[in-house]
Amino acid sequence: MLTTTLARALAGVTLCTAVMLSLPVQAGKTLDTIKSRDQLVCGVNVALAGFSSADSEGKWSGMDVDYCKALAAAVLGDASKVKYVPLNAQQRFTALQSGEIDILSRNTTWTLTRDASLGANFVGTIYYDGQGFMVKKELKVASAKELDGATVCVQSGTTTEKNLTDFARANKLDIKPLVFEKNEAATGAYHSGRCEAYTTDASGLAAERTIAKNPDEHLILPEIISKEPLGPLVRRGDDEFFAISKWVLNALIEAEEYGLTQANLDEKKTSDDPNIQRILGTAEDMGALLGLDKEWAYRALKATGNYGEVFERNVGNDSQLKLDRGLNKLWNQGGILYAPPIR
Repeated sequence: MLTTTLARALAGVTLCTAVMLSLPVQAGKTLDTIKSRDQLVCGVNVALAGFSSADSEGKWSGMDVDYCKALAAAVLGDASKVKYVPLNAQQRFTALQSGEIDILSRNTTWTLTRDASLGANFVGTIYYDGQGFMVKKELKVASAKELDGATVCVQSGTTTEKNLTDFARANKLDIKPLVFEKNEAATGAYHSGRCEAYTTDASGLAAERTIAKNPDEHLILPEIISKEPLGPLVRRGDDEFFAISKWVLNALIEAEEYGLTQANLDEKKTSDDPNIQRILGTAEDMGALLGLDKEWAYRALKATGNYGEVFERNVGNDSQLKLDRGLNKLWNQGGILYAPPIR
């Protein structure tokens, strides 16, 4: 039996928790700005198939783009209210720090250095990647460890450049990096024969091979030489917008786990599953804790579908890249994709 003192203490904790949950959440200055202009400003890659690229009519698509659409739908109620700002590797962090963009969603690797020194917070991992190499088949190279003496094209201002140096040193290879500020210049030099190999994230290699003049002439070597968890970033100092950005990504992942798709959301609103009810806002109001309404996640999912749908449409079997999900499968399907619960 609880002592009187302990019972009173627990009652106090319960009351305190209830009061905290009932307090209105402050929107945060970033969300206030977004709502005031009625538009989310999202920094994206200039052109990377599967992640962010614009067609001839200026319509953007890709995994990073879809995340921005989901975020806009959650906070503004309309996935089309996004201004996309194309940024190269050198521009991206300055654009976020200066306030030119609200969020950076540009295939950016989460590292300790970036996490601790850029004044930004990584929202989470949208794609687990790793760095690889591509060569022309005519070189008859089967392994990255056969690149001793080779010139390798690489973009500056990226984790890729340092990874290449580390790989060469660790394997005692005399690799000569040929560094370019813009990725288009690096790939152009590779295709023109200035380099024996081109290195970047494996997803980027697949994208580049797809758009090559003769894709079958190029081989992506088997080695993956790094961990590249790619994800969006927001400015540090606005915990409210950080939380919103984080939970929109989590909602896309958790929705797939519970079988919620773009097509069945309305049907699932009658579900008795408490987990689905919380995601769709038909029972507990999870949005209030984020400074949003209860249908924030429903709108995000209605705009893009769940994580699996976003993946397959942009980089998976329904795309030109046809990448295997691999590590990007859900944690209960053999991958490492795992979202904290919406509860």
